[in-house]
Amino acid sequence: MTRLFGTDGIRGVANQEPLTPETTYRLGRNIVATLLEHQGVPRARLVIGRDTRLSGPMLESSLVAGALSAGAECYSVGVLPTPAVAFLSRHLEAHGGVVLSASHNPFEDNGIKLFSPDGTKFPDAWEEEIEARFDAPDAAARPTGRAVGRLVVYERAEADYLAFCRRGVDLRLDGLVVALDCAHGATYRLAPRLFRSLGARVLALGIRPDGTNINRRSGSLHPEALQKKVRASGAQVGLAFDGDGDRLITVDETGEVRDGDYILAICARHLASRGQLKGSLVVTTVMANLGLDRSLAEAGIRTLKTQVGDRYVLEEMRKVGANVGGEQSGHLIFLDRATTGDGLISALQLLTVAQETGKSLGELSRCLTKFPQVLLNVQVREKPPLERIPGLDAGIRQVEAQLDGKGRVLVRYSGTELLARVMIEGEDQARIQVMAESLAAIIERAVGLRRAK
Repeated sequence: MTRLFGTDGIRGVANQEPLTPETTYRLGRNIVATLLEHQGVPRARLVIGRDTRLSGPMLESSLVAGALSAGAECYSVGVLPTPAVAFLSRHLEAHGGVVLSASHNPFEDNGIKLFSPDGTKFPDAWEEEIEARFDAPDAAARPTGRAVGRLVVYERAEADYLAFCRRGVDLRLDGLVVALDCAHGATYRLAPRLFRSLGARVLALGIRPDGTNINRRSGSLHPEALQKKVRASGAQVGLAFDGDGDRLITVDETGEVRDGDYILAICARHLASRGQLKGSLVVTTVMANLGLDRSLAEAGIRTLKTQVGDRYVLEEMRKVGANVGGEQSGHLIFLDRATTGDGLISALQLLTVAQETGKSLGELSRCLTKFPQVLLNVQVREKPPLERIPGLDAGIRQVEAQLDGKGRVLVRYSGTELLARVMIEGEDQARIQVMAESLAAIIERAVGLRRAK
């Protein structure tokens, strides 16, 4: 069967399979056919947005053409964060949402993420149906006349989403200097508008997208420029988003980076102290630092771990009834506020804690002491099962014996890129660096290209 979907939608190099105009045209038709079958409606309504990549309009136009040819009503919302499309799918009572984005990947890549009517990721079973349709003759409807699909340019999209972000938020930032890095991505207009509307003085980086500079040495993956800005300007906080706006990485008033683990610890402990953390539980992934477990345990909060990927975090949250979860990478889910990771919502949650406690981000971050951690990425040409890589199992067992229960090792493939990731935590930074290098070298010799930066 044709394989299109990975752990976070479809991802690849734009204008190469499966992200060609021809394939995305067929995808648009097959999305509509699948929605019509499951929603039981005569006409499907889709919300379609994108990030700032050069290839976005090309892929959007072909996908929209396919959907319109199958009779859909397509609401085009332009450049918006992924979580905004998730919200608008609910707000506009659509039957599905589509985002053209490769998130934190370089501009040459693109991707397609699908949302259900409730603003959550498409079910795996629906994705499998779409893939199955690619292996069969095109059976989607081809209406004519008045039944042909209709394109609606929805001009209120930004305003609706900003109103949603501010809804129920009792937060004023008057006098606060906030530095932003929007990664030349989907938040480049919205984030400055949002924080200025709350009274902050905004210093903005990464707000001049040219189609090719998204995520380039900027945003949540590269907070170095934001650190310099915070230190040079005296800003009280720095907020870095990724290309599609669903991640948040922060910089405190001293210029120190505070990742998703810190934000989870700060927000969860604060909600627990107010009796607002459901089940006294936080859902996170196997990549979370051991220090997060200890910080939450000190506050009487349990943690549940999933495999890496915000969709798996969300699935577990819904299963156990948790309202807070997320990833070290900055995908944070506050289920009382949004149905998916949302960088702007996460920032508002964090700044609300700071306002209510009267503490700076640096002071709040003292609740978490991290174990030293090394994360190495190895570019690979293919992804054979890890257990088949010669010497890797033995190398992992050796490292685990050396850690002697005072740390951990995790080796996995990226779900969206040709990368193998080696993560080791332990008490001695230099020692675990050597251990990680040894495991990375084993992978590199077997299937590697070159070490990724």
